[in-house]
Amino acid sequence: MSRVYPHRPSPSSPSPYMSSKLESFTIWMKSLVFNTHGCTVYNSKGEIIYRVDNYDNKCGQEVYLMDIRGNVLYSLRQKKLRLFGCWDGYKWDDCSSNKQLWFHATKHRSICVNSCDHKGRGCTYKIVRMNGKQGFKIVDEDQEGALVAELKQKQTTTGINLGDDVFTLIVQPHVDHSFIMAIVMVYGLINNHI
Repeated sequence: MSRVYPHRPSPSSPSPYMSSKLESFTIWMKSLVFNTHGCTVYNSKGEIIYRVDNYDNKCGQEVYLMDIRGNVLYSLRQKKLRLFGCWDGYKWDDCSSNKQLWFHATKHRSICVNSCDHKGRGCTYKIVRMNGKQGFKIVDEDQEGALVAELKQKQTTTGINLGDDVFTLIVQPHVDHSFIMAIVMVYGLINNHI
């Protein structure tokens, strides 16, 4: 009797959410669904790559980061009975609806994200606001504050801002940009932007 083995990507296969080069995204803090809350994320080619739709609940207690096909990549759940912003991020399995706790985000003086990456290495990311500007940097505290990503208002080539709800996200090479997007979404939720 022959056996059928499902094709599973090998651990060494590249992630569709990671690149060996610097990646640039445009984040529009509007949902594509009429009259709903959320955001839409475009890659450097102008293609929609991520979306968040909160429908009628601005700053809901559970929010989903999805790819363009509607597959959930992360669910973000607010912890109850917390004085400060406190969120858990769950990473969803590609093949099923299984999800596992992937990170905790807390706000005290600043927003810190404690996660465990796919190699089992715990890491701490910190969101650092830029003085006088609408935007922030995400730094890896375990790598002496190395820059992981930066979010700033999107400007035209002549330096004109495209609005308070349009941003550029620059993600460093070899960083999972879906995870960075989950961190950006938590920042937006904690600060009542989504």
